[in-house]
Amino acid sequence: MNKRRVSLKDLAEQLGVSIATVSRALRNSHEVGDEMKQKVQALAKQLNYRPNPFAQSLRRESPRMIGVVVPNLVTHYYAAVLSGIEDYATSRGYTVISSNSHESHEDEERAVDNFVSMHVEGIVACLAQDTTDYSHFIEINEMGIPLVFFARTCLPELFSSVVANGDEAAQQATNHLIATGSRRIAFLGGPNHLDMVRRRKHGYLEALREHKMPIDRSLVVCGKIDYDVAYQATRKLLQGDNPPDAILAFNDIITFAAFEAIKSLGLRIPQDVAIVGFTDSDTAAFVTPKLTAIMDQAHKTGLKACELLLKNIAGDKHIYKEVVPMILKIRESSSKE
Repeated sequence: MNKRRVSLKDLAEQLGVSIATVSRALRNSHEVGDEMKQKVQALAKQLNYRPNPFAQSLRRESPRMIGVVVPNLVTHYYAAVLSGIEDYATSRGYTVISSNSHESHEDEERAVDNFVSMHVEGIVACLAQDTTDYSHFIEINEMGIPLVFFARTCLPELFSSVVANGDEAAQQATNHLIATGSRRIAFLGGPNHLDMVRRRKHGYLEALREHKMPIDRSLVVCGKIDYDVAYQATRKLLQGDNPPDAILAFNDIITFAAFEAIKSLGLRIPQDVAIVGFTDSDTAAFVTPKLTAIMDQAHKTGLKACELLLKNIAGDKHIYKEVVPMILKIRESSSKE
């Protein structure tokens, strides 16, 4: 039976110290006292800790590496962000190593730990949807490893970030639905603790308030970012006593789930149910009817996130908050007129 490799995090937890302290002790750094060095080195020997040989060989070659952790590499948005990061990094002589958290806090922590073990020069990250404990990122800050968040962010006092103007975009999209004949507009979102969800929901609610339309909490459905969950939630909404006549969907997974759910009930888009979704995917133009979409400019987000990271690596300690504007692309799925 294969045993999991002992990591820096394992040593740190057993000793009750930070990963940074363990890392420095194993490098025999003057920043750690002799007693702590002996404790760390003794435990490392006892647990048969072995540094990642791949990382060691890379360090000898002195590459310039950055790590990127994203929630779901299969989606067009994250693939496009990664492409932007790679384009910028490559032009500056860096190699990019990416890791997929699969929307799992545990996998996200493991990815960050692996990047530390590989001695990347910096990290670009987007939070997994179930991450509510940010201690692994606090440790990254303590270790002095540059990190920039994009899209879903946390700890704004510690890290730079690149986000979209989701609140303004959602407000614009909701205004468009109202202006073209929709009256009961539902918002299908993700987990409420994500800042990205809160921003988009806020914009939707502001548009309703602006038009003095009643806010029906039963039309605001925020749950797991999952195709099947969103599909069933949409069907439940549409089969209720007072169903919505329009849907604003939080991201591409939820958008296409809602789109299919509407069609599965034999309802017409947009005559029975109009829909606008947040997605940068080309698929929006290929479905029938063509989907009105709020486009993320994902590639530009990746370029900007990498630019901020390399600034930080070069010694710029300023905390930036960059906003990449979204674009409402009106097609066929949203207007009842």
